[in-house]
Amino acid sequence: MTESDWPLELSGVTESIITTLGPNDRWNVAVLGLFAGGDEAVITARTWGRTRTRHNLHERAEGYVQFTRDPVDFVEAACSIREEETPILDSADAWVRVAVESIGTGNEGHWEEWVLTPVESAIEQRVVPTTNRGYYAIIEATVAASRLDVPEYDTDKLRARIDRAGTVVDRCGGKRERAAWERFEELVE
Repeated sequence: MTESDWPLELSGVTESIITTLGPNDRWNVAVLGLFAGGDEAVITARTWGRTRTRHNLHERAEGYVQFTRDPVDFVEAACSIREEETPILDSADAWVRVAVESIGTGNEGHWEEWVLTPVESAIEQRVVPTTNRGYYAIIEATVAASRLDVPEYDTDKLRARIDRAGTVVDRCGGKRERAAWERFEELVE
């Protein structure tokens, strides 16, 4: 069933993956933190730097936000340039096609904030949630890695977070988390 609403309740910062259509008619895959603030009906996100995602959002004013439990998809979305033929990843448990509107920039244009309005959504998989510390360590590592070149963040502190995440993945992760960490190490020096 497809509706024009978020397929889950959002609060705080929820890490997601977004696909945006590029000028080559392929879907760029990137991570996107969704912010549910005081007015939970309004969901915002920030793009950092002059990225493909930011460019595509300006050009098309829409994208597909996806919720997935696949740590390899998160690593590739955060740390590589990945493009797909179709907008929905095979691992998506749910997705939302969103219309976006820029509501401002900060730090001399280094970041841009967007309001995301659901246009269409679907739940692909209903799952019983589990808590795998290795998975969440991968997400923390990808967030830290995505900020390594951002002047507002301390590189040594980010590297320490990444090292700690690697220890957690090694101790607590399953097969897919370990595969994601191997891919992470290939992409992030």
